[in-house]
Amino acid sequence: MSASELAAEIKEALDVDPDAFEAKVDAEAEALCEAVADGIFDNPQAIVGLEYEFYAVDAETDALMRVPRRLLEYIGFEKELGLHNAELSTTPQPLSRYGLRAQEAEVQAKLDAARTEVNREGMALVSDGLWTVPPIGETASEYLTDSIEEEGVRMATNMSRAVRYHAMANTDYAAELQLEAPHVSLSADTVMPESLITSIQPHYQVAHAGDLPENFRYALRIAGPLLAVAVNSPFFPPDLYDEDGETVLEECWMENRVPVFESVLNPTDAEKVTFPEDIDSVEEAIDRIAEDATVVPADLDPKGRFDDEFAHFRHTHGSFWRWVRPVFDGSTRKSANARIEFRPLPGQPTVRGTVALLAVFAGLLESLPRREHPVFDQPWERAEANFYRAVRDGLEADLTWVTADGTETTDTEEIYAELFELARDGLELRGLDAAEANRYIQPLRERVDRRMTPARWKHDRVKARMEDGEPFGQAIWGMQADYIDAQSGTLIEGSFPEWLD
Repeated sequence: MSASELAAEIKEALDVDPDAFEAKVDAEAEALCEAVADGIFDNPQAIVGLEYEFYAVDAETDALMRVPRRLLEYIGFEKELGLHNAELSTTPQPLSRYGLRAQEAEVQAKLDAARTEVNREGMALVSDGLWTVPPIGETASEYLTDSIEEEGVRMATNMSRAVRYHAMANTDYAAELQLEAPHVSLSADTVMPESLITSIQPHYQVAHAGDLPENFRYALRIAGPLLAVAVNSPFFPPDLYDEDGETVLEECWMENRVPVFESVLNPTDAEKVTFPEDIDSVEEAIDRIAEDATVVPADLDPKGRFDDEFAHFRHTHGSFWRWVRPVFDGSTRKSANARIEFRPLPGQPTVRGTVALLAVFAGLLESLPRREHPVFDQPWERAEANFYRAVRDGLEADLTWVTADGTETTDTEEIYAELFELARDGLELRGLDAAEANRYIQPLRERVDRRMTPARWKHDRVKARMEDGEPFGQAIWGMQADYIDAQSGTLIEGSFPEWLD
C-alpha cells in the first residue's frame, strides 16, 4: 500500500459521522445485553487463550529491525503497532491438563517455525517488555517520532498500516502525544512511542457470562501480585533519558510499560488506559464499554461472523484500553463468549514463564470464586495501590493481601504462598494433579524465593557493568545483549531460573 493510498483510507475513516456511529453502538449494546440474558454467551466450561507480542532484532548486533510484511504473513504471525513487531495468538482451549499443554505446544511450534524463517533473514524474535537498542544508524527518538505528511494527513513512518492508529494523529483525541516516564520525556506527532513495549495477554473465558463481574473483581485483586512477579521493563533506550545513569539506576521503575501506555494513549481530559473499577453486573460491563469515548469511529460491513451483530460495539471496545477488561465476542453463535483479558503483563524471558503466568492466572480465577475467598472484599483503592506499587518496585513492592481467614498481610512470603496454593487448587479443580499444577507454578515460585524477576535481573546487570566502569548507555546495551543471548538457548524449552544458575 502506497502512502497516498493509506492517506486516502485515513481520510475516509476521519469522515465517519460520530453521532451515527454512537447510535449504532448504543443499539448493539442493548442487543448484546439481551443476548447475554438469553444465555447465548454461556459455555460448558472455562477456556483459556493467549496473545503474545515480540519484537525483531538484527541477529548479530541486537539492533531493532523492521519485519518485512511478506515474512510476517509467511510465518503466520500478526502485525502489531510498529514495523518491528510480531504477534502470535493461540487457539482457545479448555482449562485442563490437555488444554494447557496445547497452549504451550502451540506457542512452541509456531515460535520454533517462525525463528527458523526469521533467522534466514538475519533476524531474531525477542520476547521482552521494552526494547532498548534502536535500529542501526538511528536513535530511538528518531525511530519513534519520524513521520510524513501526505495530502494533509500525518502518518508515522515506522508504524504498521493500521488506519485507526494513523488516524489518531489527525484527530482532536490528543493534541500532543507525549511519552512521560521516570526521567524520560518524548513528544511525538503520532502514537508510535507506544511501540516501545511488548506484552503477553492471557484470556480467561468464564463458563457463565453472569459470573463475569465476580471473576473480574478477583482479577483486579490479583493484578498487583501477578505483575510484581512478572515485571520486565526497567530501562528505555539510553538516548531517551534526560538524567544521569546513576540517578536512573536508583530511581527507575520495574515496569515502564505501564507509564508508556498510559502517557501516550491517555488524552489530557480522560483516562482510557487505567486500572479499571469493579463492575456489579454484565450489563454494567457492556454499558461501560459502550459509553467509553471511541477513538476513530468506523462504518463497518458484515463479514460473516456472528458478532457482526455487535461490530460497532466491538470497534469501540478496541480502544477501551483498561489494564483488565471484559470481552464479548465469537465468530459463531456457538463460540460466543464472555471473557477477561489480562493486559498488565510484559513479554517474558521464556515460553515456560509465559505459560506459567497464564496457568496461575486461570487457576486463581477458578479457585478464588469457588472458595469464596475474602480478598473479594478488599477495597478497590487497595487493589489499585497494589498495582501501581508493583509497577514501581516489582517484588520489592509493599503489597497488601487478605488471607483465606480474613487477615490482612503485607508479608511477601505469606502473600505468594497463599496465591500459589490457590492457583494449585484452581488447577486441580480443572483436573490437573499436584505435579502437573506445580510444573506451571514452580517457575514463578522460584522468582519469589530468589527475589529475582526479569526486571531485577536486568537492573543487576546494568548496575554491575556500571560499577565496572562502563558508561550508562553501554551498560544498557550490554545487558540487552546478555538478555538476548540467554534467551536464544532457553526461549522455547528452557526457563528463566536457568539464567540464575
